Amino acid sequence: MSALPLPALVGLELAQQALLLLAVEPRLRGIAVGAPAGAGKSSLARGMRDLLCSGDQSVPFVELPLGVDEAGLLGGLDIEATLRAGRRVARAGALARADGGILYADQVNLLPDAIINPLIAAIDTGEVRLEREGLSVQSPARFVFIGSYDPAEGLPRRHLLDRLGLLLVLPRAMNEQARTEVVRRNLGQATQTLSDAYVDELDLLRGLVQAAREQLPQVRIDDEQVEQLVAMAALCGVEGHRADTFAVYAACAAAAIGLRDHVEQEDLELAVRLVILPRATRLPPPPEPPSDDEPPPPPSDADNNTSDAPPEPPSDDELTIPPEQVLSALAAELPVELEQLPFRTLRRGKTGSRGTVAGKRGRHIRSIPGDPRRGRIDVSATLRAAAPFQPLRRAQANAHAAPSRVLLRSDDLRIKQYRSKAGALFLFAVDASGSMALHRMRQAKGAVQALLQKAYVHRDRVALLAFRGQNAELLLPPSQSVELARRALDLLPTGGGTPLAAALLAAIEVAQQARARGIMQTVLVLLTDGRANIGLRAGREGVADELQTIGRAVVAAGIQTIVVDTQRTYLSRGEARKLAEWLAGEYVYLPNAQGEQIAALAVDRVER
Repeated sequence: MSALPLPALVGLELAQQALLLLAVEPRLRGIAVGAPAGAGKSSLARGMRDLLCSGDQSVPFVELPLGVDEAGLLGGLDIEATLRAGRRVARAGALARADGGILYADQVNLLPDAIINPLIAAIDTGEVRLEREGLSVQSPARFVFIGSYDPAEGLPRRHLLDRLGLLLVLPRAMNEQARTEVVRRNLGQATQTLSDAYVDELDLLRGLVQAAREQLPQVRIDDEQVEQLVAMAALCGVEGHRADTFAVYAACAAAAIGLRDHVEQEDLELAVRLVILPRATRLPPPPEPPSDDEPPPPPSDADNNTSDAPPEPPSDDELTIPPEQVLSALAAELPVELEQLPFRTLRRGKTGSRGTVAGKRGRHIRSIPGDPRRGRIDVSATLRAAAPFQPLRRAQANAHAAPSRVLLRSDDLRIKQYRSKAGALFLFAVDASGSMALHRMRQAKGAVQALLQKAYVHRDRVALLAFRGQNAELLLPPSQSVELARRALDLLPTGGGTPLAAALLAAIEVAQQARARGIMQTVLVLLTDGRANIGLRAGREGVADELQTIGRAVVAAGIQTIVVDTQRTYLSRGEARKLAEWLAGEYVYLPNAQGEQIAALAVDRVER
């Protein structure tokens, strides 16, 4: 089923306004749209393509796949054309092919740095430089970038968001009436009746974009209006000056769409909604109430007039709310949970990573001889290795080989080696048994949320394991999602016995799975009083021996352990301290710790 046309999308009016601004003012560079799966993100991107096409003229629309590599992004050597021509022939990558059109990337938050870095450079310079495989090519790459992502799966890199003029987070849910309308329009799209109904409206939008582009050079914005936008950015803690410039561009584009030659208050409000508010890093302070000590205003001439003439009605200017108050009121739309905003979440972490790790994804660093069944073959490196031996091999083949055929041997094969940034896994194992279970739950919840606020910058993952009764349960698999963590933390059952041995075995399994995915460092944070009373076998006998044996396996697996003792001093018999010794870990007595303290302990363990 083809995508719905742009005017037919339901509940995406603000997103449609943003695309109109981007179509009129290319200096906004692009837009990042955050929304759950199935919210219409790809339909918006294709609607932008239809908006820029007119008549028989079309614009390039290049979709960046999630598994794209550097060769697919930047281009490289066209092997077939090179063999036919007898000279090196370059193949254009996605950045060059998108020149003059649209580059769309879904799940942009999952793209590796090896792809994001050249993308940022192309957005900044408007060109792509290819320096590889003996090629040196410079191609124009002036495109509009549209990136979409699901906030529950993590956020795009801050450096990329900072270079896009428009940011938008779509609502998570629609009302019942809107959902019904979405279904109706999709069913109409299947029979082509809906597309025909919106042809005229789409043509009208195209004409509006063309007229607005012609109007844009005549649009003027006052210095006072620029100062309002800058003051609003400062009020919301927006960092840097790009947002100020983007806000001015957006306000002028909004005025051009209204076919006006001067920016109005409504244009400023739209620029604040799409440029400044999504970059907020703090809630603006509430307005100060008027002081009771202020003297009353002096009587006006009208008050001293004792005639019976009726008072004059206030003018329109007196009834208008000052623009500063309107923009400040917009700031009240910021959510109390600022973690929903990308810049608030990303700014808390320090830049950097936990090192690098070799694997099958990441940045291509070199090519080495190897078995292609165990890696990705590097075709150009393989041909370069085989090229010097072609005359000798043809002679050995008694000239039976075709001249155009390349004679390869197994020792010519080259496979690619990749290196990517490595993060750490913070695995919280919460003792959900006994009377202190709810207290431990609050501690774990705070620690998990504190670590997730920094997880994306460091490529870290956070997991949550709860143990009670007879077994342990993985409530939150390794994730960077704040939303998934909240759901898992709200569903923790409590009560029953304390199966510490089962929890340690489950922790080893989770760490091994993480290592297979390239996360080489695991920190296990145990929130418990250490009083294990359920073994792997029925009964209490032999529990201590089991814990010592499994503890050696935890150490052998390379898991770093922190045992957070949550028991009151007068009730403790040192069980948690013994557990820490068996695990060769760190013992911390924090019965009343805050989540941030526990998170700081885990991070400190990694960075030692």
